[in-house]
Amino acid sequence: MSVEIRVPTLGESVTEATVATWFKKPGETVAVDEMLCELETDKVTVEVPSPAAGTLGEIVAAEGETVGVDALLATLSEGDSGSDAAPKAKESAKSDDETAAPREEAKGEAVDVMVPTLGESVTEATVSSWFKKVGDTVAQDEMLCELETDKVSVEVPAPAAGVLSEILAEEGTTVEASAKLAVIGGAVAASAPASEAPAETATPKSGGGDVENAPSAEKMMAEKGIDPKDVTGTGRDGRIMKEDVMKAVSAPSPSASAPAQPAQAPRAPSPAEDADREERVKMTRLRQTIARRLKEAQNTAAILTTYNEVDMGAVMDIRNEYKDAFEKKHGVRLGFMSFFTKACVHALQEVPEVNAEIDGTDIVYKNYVHMGVAAGTPQGLVVPVIRDVHEKSFAEIEKEIGEKGRRARDGKLSMAEMQGGTFTLSNGGVYGSLMSSPILNPPQSGILGMHKIQDRVMVYNGEMVIRPMMYLALSYDHRIVDGKGAVTFLVRVKEALEDPRRLLMDL
Repeated sequence: MSVEIRVPTLGESVTEATVATWFKKPGETVAVDEMLCELETDKVTVEVPSPAAGTLGEIVAAEGETVGVDALLATLSEGDSGSDAAPKAKESAKSDDETAAPREEAKGEAVDVMVPTLGESVTEATVSSWFKKVGDTVAQDEMLCELETDKVSVEVPAPAAGVLSEILAEEGTTVEASAKLAVIGGAVAASAPASEAPAETATPKSGGGDVENAPSAEKMMAEKGIDPKDVTGTGRDGRIMKEDVMKAVSAPSPSASAPAQPAQAPRAPSPAEDADREERVKMTRLRQTIARRLKEAQNTAAILTTYNEVDMGAVMDIRNEYKDAFEKKHGVRLGFMSFFTKACVHALQEVPEVNAEIDGTDIVYKNYVHMGVAAGTPQGLVVPVIRDVHEKSFAEIEKEIGEKGRRARDGKLSMAEMQGGTFTLSNGGVYGSLMSSPILNPPQSGILGMHKIQDRVMVYNGEMVIRPMMYLALSYDHRIVDGKGAVTFLVRVKEALEDPRRLLMDL
């Protein structure tokens, strides 16, 4: 029976998508829920699973084509895709047995190596590296491979000791959360041929102990030429992790204080020598998505930025006066973000086009504010959304921003929590930025950049005084927001922050 593969629901206000990648070709067998293709929209990347097991027939929408919601992507001949796979697996196993060198039967039953739990809302991963080959002996809990998701990297340990007899997902393969990665046979018998015996050289240990380091850490130490003795392991029992090596790389070299050597005539390195000192790393899926969306914003919107500065003295005085009572009552610290959120909500009510978006030839005005709060994580920039902030109190805003920030750093945000924003706040000041031009988060029409608070000499009533000042930057889509509206918005934010009483009086 033929089954139609159609474009799924793409999300709020999204009516079309582009076919980015087909993971299967016509004639290939697929399992139920196996990923067939990937669609890209202006908001998210959507993967299309197979609704049934069978054989992929005709691909109607090729890579690069733009398709609407419910459009036909391909056809599938329904049937048991596993029926063909089983004989092939048996033939492969038989072939391996016939060509393998004589040895005793492995002891114990085969153990499947499965994809571990990837985290909340993460349904798939890409196999980035295999640390072992088929036929290698592995110990229990020894790292076999590394998986990469759009949020985190996950190392997969061996569930049992034995011989890695089969690898089912090669490097670069995308696997689902419940997929089987490999198979481990029983323990190796003593009569295994010498050619297959483990190498005599032991795996380097952490600090000379007997704890095996993370394979990704071993790989990086080898690439960087770092002695494991110079790295402090923070893993279990002193195990060196990849992050430990990265810290060691960024730390000052012990040789920096060594006596200076006689100067030698400089010699320009050849391109080949430069290439030996370079490192080529495949972009993570999250970084690819960030790069694509930011470039789309530049290509689509007419981005312009206007600047102002705000005296943060009044906000800082309120925080100092009420921070203890606020935290005691609400269980959360009073930060700057709730003041900026409230000030932006107030300004958006007066200049609603900054909270609107363009949809084709229409302008969609939003009678609500879903505030995106940009957050830097080890994996890249993400923008969790605080919904209906116009209805929330200072305490509710602070609690939700703090909770979403922690989930972002832990890679536990769901896709739904990063969709639907109408305006964005970006606080580069926490990293020391004094001035920047933030880029729009499409399809939004505005983003406010906050910066470092710095004491500067200002003139008040003819006198020079030192005040805590912050530069503000509003980037906006000039197709929908005029210069007058952008400047008015920024001035209203400035006024509300310099005199927070205006927020209470709705002025």
